[in-house]
Amino acid sequence: MAEQNNKERYSDEDLAEFKKLIQEKIEKAKKQLQTYEDAYKNGSSNDTEDTAPTFKSFDDGSNTLSKEANSQLAIRQGKFIRDLQNALIRIENKTYGICRETGKLIRKERLILVPHATLSIEAKNKQ
Repeated sequence: MAEQNNKERYSDEDLAEFKKLIQEKIEKAKKQLQTYEDAYKNGSSNDTEDTAPTFKSFDDGSNTLSKEANSQLAIRQGKFIRDLQNALIRIENKTYGICRETGKLIRKERLILVPHATLSIEAKNKQ
């Protein structure tokens, strides 16, 4: 791995592999985002529970908390998708995998786990 840090950038073959990985993650993330959005947007269904006023206030509070949680998850998922899309731009620019602090290559293992990473472990630990 020491020689990896001496290279200026990842090879086109490596970049193609990362691009495929990122595109797959974006597809999964978009499906998950849709699930979160559906959960907090479509929470006002009119079903038989509307006729039972006894626990309505508890249900309303629970629904509100659930909608807020799903809204927060959707926001985080949207940011994740944006970060992955930015990684695709870096791949096109051939700057993907280069630490923005040190200028050295981020280890391949890290990029496989966190494909939108812009910092090496060393730079991240310094923060």
